[in-house]
Amino acid sequence: MAQNDLMSNAEDVADQFLRVTKQYLPHIARLCLISTFLEDGIRMWFQWSEQKEYIETTWGCGFFLATLFVLINLLGQLGGCILILSRNFVQYACFGLFGLIALQTVAYSILWDPKFLMRNLALGGGLLLLLAESRSEGRSMFAGVPTMRESSPKQYMQLGGRVLLVLMFMTLLHFDTSFLSILQNLVGTALIVLVAIGFKTKLAALTLVIWLLAINVYFNAFWTIPAYKPMHDFLKYDFFQTTSVIGGLLLVVALGPGGVSMDEKKKEW
Repeated sequence: MAQNDLMSNAEDVADQFLRVTKQYLPHIARLCLISTFLEDGIRMWFQWSEQKEYIETTWGCGFFLATLFVLINLLGQLGGCILILSRNFVQYACFGLFGLIALQTVAYSILWDPKFLMRNLALGGGLLLLLAESRSEGRSMFAGVPTMRESSPKQYMQLGGRVLLVLMFMTLLHFDTSFLSILQNLVGTALIVLVAIGFKTKLAALTLVIWLLAINVYFNAFWTIPAYKPMHDFLKYDFFQTTSVIGGLLLVVALGPGGVSMDEKKKEW
């Protein structure tokens, strides 16, 4: 009984939070979600020579292709962020950013690094949720193909976005035998499973936002490292990637889990 009362009180707090922030939360979520693309686009501008030289040296592709790669990343990311924030051609912007994630995954050899690959996939999950938000409920991705409400593309996008988002937390698990690590792993795993299956989704996602925000500020405090040290850029990269995943989770909080979820099925029962 006490456990049920605690859960009920926690859900009431989450509902109250949503009522207070309903008008602002989607905008904050979008800004957080695109933050890593915005930061990376600006970094391409200020580190133009270093980025170009890295691609030219790593791939031996020559001056022209290396320059083209940096230019595409700079314009594609900044342009996509502007379109998303202004709510113009959001779907095209999302597809463009999907393409840039794939391009960077290959160019920076992220494909062979499980940790960074999962983080890139989590970014893709956030974009998938943003793409779902931009679509009207009744429209189909495939013209002329009828779809049932339960199987609409939008709802499967929300499912795919939730599942991909939780990959970020897989990179935060610590496999040691200390009590604190075990407790963190158990609680974190329970929360990401709840978000993935869509059960108590808003409460679980909001809890993950708070947890991830605390971890991000504590472990990725790049502002405490001098800008000339390489660790500054590494922590800055991690900070904004994590902030983007927070944005995706805030979209889950604001929009709900969608039709393909335990929460939605409970309504039918």
